[in-house]
Amino acid sequence: MEVVRARVGVVVPTYNEAATIGEALRRLAELPLPDLVVVVVDDGSPDGTADLAEQAGADWPDGRRVHVVRRTSKDGLGRAYVVGMQTALDLGCDIVVQMDADLSHPAEAVPRMVATLDAGAEVVIGSRYAEGGELDADWPWPRRLLSRGANLYVSVLLGLGLKDATAGFVAWRADTLGKVDLSTIRSNGYAFQVEMKWRARHLDARIREIPIVFSERAAGSSKMSMQVKLEGLALPWRLLLSKRRR
Repeated sequence: MEVVRARVGVVVPTYNEAATIGEALRRLAELPLPDLVVVVVDDGSPDGTADLAEQAGADWPDGRRVHVVRRTSKDGLGRAYVVGMQTALDLGCDIVVQMDADLSHPAEAVPRMVATLDAGAEVVIGSRYAEGGELDADWPWPRRLLSRGANLYVSVLLGLGLKDATAGFVAWRADTLGKVDLSTIRSNGYAFQVEMKWRARHLDARIREIPIVFSERAAGSSKMSMQVKLEGLALPWRLLLSKRRR
C-alpha cells in the first residue's frame, strides 16, 4: 500500500469506550500514514477512556501523535466533533477524518478515502449503501430499518443526492472544512452528520462515496436516545426553513 504523506487528522469522539479505544488506536497506528494525528475527544467518560487513550498514544512511533481533549461532561456528538475538528485544523492537518471509536468503521479504509481526496474529491463518505458497501450481518433489523428510513427521509426532503447521508465515517479536505464554518453548526446528535453534508453540498463541494463494510459495535451500547432521534427528525425542516429565509 502506498504511503500517504499528507498530515491526516482522525477525530474520534468517545464516551465510555474503554473496551475498544485501545484497539481502535492500534488499527490506526498500523496505517501507512507517517504524519498521522488522532484527536480523541472524551466527554468525561467515567470508565477511564481518556486515560487509556493517552496510554496507548504514548507508545506510538515518532511522527504520529494522539491528542486527548478532555471535556467535563457529556455534551453530545456534534459538539465533540466540532471541538475535535477545530483541534485537527489548529494542528495543521491537511485532511480531517471523522471516525467512531467502537470499531464499526474500518480503519483500513482511511487511506482509500485519502486517495479519493487526492484524486479531486473534497469530501469522501465511507458509505454503507454505495455499491459494494455492506452492513454487518449481526446488525439488528430495528437499527437497519431506522438507518434506511432516516436516509430516505433526509434524501427526499433535502435532495442531497447521497446514498448514505447519515454516515459518520467522513474525510474532509481542510480547506473545505474551513469553509463550512464549524462555529455556526447547531446540530448536536447524529443530525450533525446530515447538517455537515448539507453545508458541503451548498458549498458545491465535490462529494464522493466509497463502499465500506460497516461492523456491529464491538462493545457497549448505542448512544441513540429519543432526544437524538427527535433532533434528527426536525433537522431537515430547520435547514429548509433557514435556506428559505436566506
